[in-house]
Amino acid sequence: MSALRFVVVGTGWVAGEYLKALNNRSDAEVYGVVSQNTDRAKGRLAELEIDARLFSTYDAAVTDAQVDAVVLCSTPELRKEQTVLAARHGKHIALEKPLSMDRDSLYEMAQAIRANSVKTVVGFVLRWNPSFTNTKALIEDDAIGRIFMAQIDYWHHVGPQYPQYRWSRTKALGGSSMLSAGCHAVDAVRFFAGNIEEVTAYSCRTWPHSDYEFDPNAIAIFKLSNGGIGKVSSSLECKTPYKFNVHLLGEKGSIMNNQLFSHKLPGQTDYAAIPTILPDSGDVSHHPFAEELDDFIRSIVEDTQTRCDFFDAMQSMEVCFAIDESIQKGESVKVPVWNG
Repeated sequence: MSALRFVVVGTGWVAGEYLKALNNRSDAEVYGVVSQNTDRAKGRLAELEIDARLFSTYDAAVTDAQVDAVVLCSTPELRKEQTVLAARHGKHIALEKPLSMDRDSLYEMAQAIRANSVKTVVGFVLRWNPSFTNTKALIEDDAIGRIFMAQIDYWHHVGPQYPQYRWSRTKALGGSSMLSAGCHAVDAVRFFAGNIEEVTAYSCRTWPHSDYEFDPNAIAIFKLSNGGIGKVSSSLECKTPYKFNVHLLGEKGSIMNNQLFSHKLPGQTDYAAIPTILPDSGDVSHHPFAEELDDFIRSIVEDTQTRCDFFDAMQSMEVCFAIDESIQKGESVKVPVWNG
């Protein structure tokens, strides 16, 4: 089989990691890049030593019969239109988060993807992190039993030091603490402990002169479908090094990040540390985009489902929308399930 031809939409920080990962593969190639800033795109490709076409419009790229898949690293307000168009043209789709800024857009994307049977993967990239992989394997091996309490924190000061801050701090494009980045923690709760049925949430400011157009801090309490409870916190404006805390209490043991206490080790007296790569950096070069793409390409070639396809990630987005609704209304909110 010939190499799959990818078009990457965007040339920013995250797009650069997808470009690097694709360029290092023998079964895929960077066929093209979409950017309105031709000079920037040329410079980025030269920097990465990638020979690819430059598309000044998305329509030109997605209607090109040579293109097999697109990677959408555009800003969130473009994601619905670009996803629907790609699906209608039979292109497989890798999407960055958030998937959309509202439920109506999310449902329209879902309908287009289902109607056209394209493969998808969503950039809840920590699902491919080695520590996450270990934790998931331990859970599936019954190392800690049913998880009755899951607590996961996303603490990352996203300020002017990041290029995306100029738009991610806005209500229109950042949306909320959860939509902007805390969605990684929401998705992690679902990945480890299963679906979430109901949320109660609160938010607050950090400093009185913040440039964020929404509260950059939020906490949400969950009712889990398995009868347990959960909690997620997200802070985008904080005085702390990057932290992604994963604490899982099960009926037969517990996991704290890379530390395990399990019934399978009957002589154990304290947590045992598992050497691994933790999700302990906000630098995207530390994130497993190569492994995400490996999963995506396998799904295309072998007709399998990725570890995080659109419909799985869609439910994490539903939880985020419910969190924001709970904050706005000051009451608990049931999490809807889309059935098409």
